[in-house]
Amino acid sequence: MSDFAGMEDLMQDFLLESTELLSDVDNKLCELEKRPNDKALLNDIFRGFHTIKGGAGFLNVSAMVTICHRTENLFDKLRNGELPLSSELMDVILDATGVVRDMFTTLSQGLSPAVPTPELLAALDSALAGNLVLKSSPVVTAAVLPPSVDVLPSGETPDWSVLHAAVANPSPVPVIQEVRSSVVVSSEPVVVPPAIVPAVVAKPTPAKVPQQQGMASAPPENTIRIDTQRLDQVLNLSGEIGLTKNRLTTLRTEILQGNMETHTLRSLDEAISQLDLLVSDLQNAVMKTRMQPIGRLFQKYPRLARDLARQLGKEVELVITGEETELDKTMIEDLNDPLVHLVRNAVDHGVESSEERISVGKKPQSLVRLSAEQVGDHIVIEIADDGKGMNPETLRRKAIEKGLIDAETANGLDEKQCLQLIFLPGFSTKDQISNVSGRGVGMDVVRTNIQKLNGRIDINSVQGEGTKISISLPLTLAILPVLVVRACNQPFAVPLAMVREIIPIDVSAIQEVSGRPTIVVRDEILPLKTLAGLLVWEPTQKPQFGVLMQSAERSFILAVDSFVGRDDVVIKPLQNIRPKGVAGATLSGDGSVVLVLDMEDLLSSQADATSGGAMMLRNADNYSY
Repeated sequence: MSDFAGMEDLMQDFLLESTELLSDVDNKLCELEKRPNDKALLNDIFRGFHTIKGGAGFLNVSAMVTICHRTENLFDKLRNGELPLSSELMDVILDATGVVRDMFTTLSQGLSPAVPTPELLAALDSALAGNLVLKSSPVVTAAVLPPSVDVLPSGETPDWSVLHAAVANPSPVPVIQEVRSSVVVSSEPVVVPPAIVPAVVAKPTPAKVPQQQGMASAPPENTIRIDTQRLDQVLNLSGEIGLTKNRLTTLRTEILQGNMETHTLRSLDEAISQLDLLVSDLQNAVMKTRMQPIGRLFQKYPRLARDLARQLGKEVELVITGEETELDKTMIEDLNDPLVHLVRNAVDHGVESSEERISVGKKPQSLVRLSAEQVGDHIVIEIADDGKGMNPETLRRKAIEKGLIDAETANGLDEKQCLQLIFLPGFSTKDQISNVSGRGVGMDVVRTNIQKLNGRIDINSVQGEGTKISISLPLTLAILPVLVVRACNQPFAVPLAMVREIIPIDVSAIQEVSGRPTIVVRDEILPLKTLAGLLVWEPTQKPQFGVLMQSAERSFILAVDSFVGRDDVVIKPLQNIRPKGVAGATLSGDGSVVLVLDMEDLLSSQADATSGGAMMLRNADNYSY
């Protein structure tokens, strides 16, 4: 039975508010190391922690009150000038806030947190008495700048056994709906006639990618804060839709009574147009209620970067911009693990030690930038560092040494493709496995998670200057823009975000390279894949059009029979099955079912599909239009 039976609502409110407060406190503590004499910042930290202690006292969480009281006394002495701020003192304070965060997780499970360890309490008491041994250690600072600042991070992957797992995942509240493929799906399934599901592929729903060892991921929140103005907008639009519905009902009655006059039909057309406009506005308004500032996610990383830099003996400044950029709440939650990997990689692999930087004429303190901005209907997140960058030749050699690719394939890669090798499972440039990195686990998971959000990840690196990783994501996954195409007399939807352009297919322009069909488009040689071939279906005609598609790491032409057009769809899961290469289904305007394809999944499962496509195209004359 829960230790807090009957207090669930109060506890939920406390955890929601206090988790945000504690993240803000951690953020400001990292700032405080940069400005130790900032009394206003100290007062903000004191007030935040005092509020947490007050809530814990009201709920009678004595263990939390104990550690909060001691830590609060430290803050009081700091702001009164009775203690000097040192890196060692900050380590003790952050240890205490980490334990409080762990207590939040315990409380979210309905249990009473354990009493803090005697070692931590002794360290706090020693700090209060001014008995900490002061040593010179590198300090990491965090700065938050206006959105106009340029942005510039790094790539590879680590292990989680050293730092508090809660640093990266502080949110302790219950689980909401899970993102399961490259698109978000709604809860109501679609029953699909067996005839239209690609026969290739039925497979069970894949298990979630396991967390990296030692990495405890707290469940996401099931609540959301919404500006009342946005709710007012939804209410107003709902009222206008109700009025338009009444108008349509009246016109329907007139038409059923035989009134088919031009005036009546014109009024019907105007009412339908009005309804279409209102539904579109309502849809956008509802989507905005799901949007949250990404700063709520970014605020976790200064503490993470600071702790890792201290552990590695590096001087690092983390600069954050664009926190006000809004993104779908579900996507923000699923971005946490990938961004944790990338920030850690920037600190561990991207930037050099102070000694190395000085030896090559750089400032001893390195810079890691984390930014977000909206570009059109996408959000671009960048993690950049001013470190040593990556050597494409080194990446090529390591991939061959680890048996991830053969020498022939590696020699055919250009510099851009060599950088993409860091996303291969098992890839690592570390010769020694440490408690931070070297196991080759992480960047492949990052790419997989970004692809599940229907996003793209790109990497640029210049030796001696640094590395920048860019993530492009749609604003929301609740509604997916798609291009509806036809193949084998059946419509299919592909994500519009992957579509570059559409071209007619001229059989004479198809050339075989290594036995595979290709087409040259503006001096770029692109492989040609038929949709029928990817689905392993018998084609009914020669493809008429090609869709130039850009996936996370490749460009290709998808050959299709014809087009239906562009649409914005709500994706629904298929009932009891998870066909490989199918993200879900939607309904077309005439009520028929349209399968939405997961192109990355389809491409990865059809390594030999291009040969099937080549055979079809070589025999193109045998197919009728």
